[in-house]
Amino acid sequence: MQRRALLRSVAGACGVGIGLGPGVSSGSAVAASTAQESYEPLGSVPVDGACEVVVGDDRDTAYLATVNGFATVDVSDPADPQVLADRRFLLEDVENEDRSFTEILDVEVSGDRLIVPGPANPGGTDVFHGFLQYDVNDPANPMLIGDPVETGYHLHNCFFEGDRLYLPRNEVGQNRRPNAVEIYDLSEDDPELLGEWSLLDHEPRWDDVTNHFLWYLHDVTVHDDIAVLPFWNAGTYLVDVSDPSDPTYVSHVSDTSLEEQLEISDAEMMDYYTGLPGNDHYGALDDTGSILAVGREAWVTDAPEADRHGGIDLYDVSDSENPVHAATIDAPETPNGAYEAGQWTTSHNFELHDGHLYSSWYRGGVKLYDLSTLEDPEEIAAWRDPSVAAFWTARVLEPSATFVASSTSILPNAGTEGALYVFASEAGEQVDPPSFEGDTGDPSEDADGNETGTGNDGNETDTGNDENESDPGDNETADADAGAEESESDSTPGFTATGAAGVVGGTLALEAWRRRR
Repeated sequence: MQRRALLRSVAGACGVGIGLGPGVSSGSAVAASTAQESYEPLGSVPVDGACEVVVGDDRDTAYLATVNGFATVDVSDPADPQVLADRRFLLEDVENEDRSFTEILDVEVSGDRLIVPGPANPGGTDVFHGFLQYDVNDPANPMLIGDPVETGYHLHNCFFEGDRLYLPRNEVGQNRRPNAVEIYDLSEDDPELLGEWSLLDHEPRWDDVTNHFLWYLHDVTVHDDIAVLPFWNAGTYLVDVSDPSDPTYVSHVSDTSLEEQLEISDAEMMDYYTGLPGNDHYGALDDTGSILAVGREAWVTDAPEADRHGGIDLYDVSDSENPVHAATIDAPETPNGAYEAGQWTTSHNFELHDGHLYSSWYRGGVKLYDLSTLEDPEEIAAWRDPSVAAFWTARVLEPSATFVASSTSILPNAGTEGALYVFASEAGEQVDPPSFEGDTGDPSEDADGNETGTGNDGNETDTGNDENESDPGDNETADADAGAEESESDSTPGFTATGAAGVVGGTLALEAWRRRR
């Protein structure tokens, strides 16, 4: 195929890639890389509203969440990715379904089946809460499988492998324990709930922390029957799900304590929720199961230790019951680390593979690390253009050869563009990487010094003062300009009535949510 022909030519130019065999040092790979004079994307394609991206088993197709739908992209030629299908407003053609389905920030694929969950935040009675299943045997023509599956709670993220679907459930009430992972079997027409695990199974006193967002289950990944569960300020938990009817605690890592969280007052809540320490946002194991990475999504706040964006912590979990902290990768520097400034360089989603970390840092770009020495991770490649791209995630495409990264347009006061990029998995250095030059660092001004709205005036840019606009687990944003029509955005939480980019102000909406409780 075109991709493999191109990769062979790249390998020939480089001499050696980062996929190292026994006895080959990472240093030799760094020295041998000569494919690009300046490390740059191999190719890219615009995708409105792009958020999470995952790669199909065939390694020829990427699937993206797009806020009000999803897109499939042919990446068989890394230099020329092409959009195959772009589906929006997914419930329009479902019989007897007149609710909206939006704030789709994640998708998951396994085999020929794609899972599309949402909304990312709690919505009203006119919003569908659950997931859709698509047959993507032909990625250019995805076909809806069965009826939409209603969960009754919002879905910010999920994980899907084989026939098992793992859903973070953070709703309170409905006779459900808050902040748990639910495990479903999708092998039959009707999904079957196999079991669940809540942080309260390990430590019931977390229920005494009055604001459950302080121990929100933000995401879930699973490797070899070990679920990685980042519970925000409660830490990241490893849970054995080999018997889904009876998940069992293995261990956890945390840089905060229950006692510290119990002491946080209502007035302090937002500073401690959006700032360090804590903020366990995304966690994953490497392909050997011996390395755990925990990304912390955090901004500068008035909390005592919240003076920087969140980075990535690396742990040796070769003894899974006794994790050992090995190293911390700090976030790229930024002129203004406040949430509202839009100059985000905090860690977001990533992937570990073959001794390497593929990481995304919003406007801080993408970075590739060699983890041969876990205690001293080595940055071997990086690319950024903060005026254009804010990277949501990085995922391996062709192992040891290429990776994809999605740029999002939905950050507040950022002006970045939705797109899918393809990069070489090789050592390299970007010549003269662009800085934040032109950004004032003032959240009331854009990069050109023009005033922007703060959401206090109905005619200005909305930053989330509407109680219906919330992002409880991520402080991420929603983009109504992703192919939306004005009539749809009128009734969609997180969108302005004009159809322009409606910024979901997670911190303000969280406070509104807390008051309602």
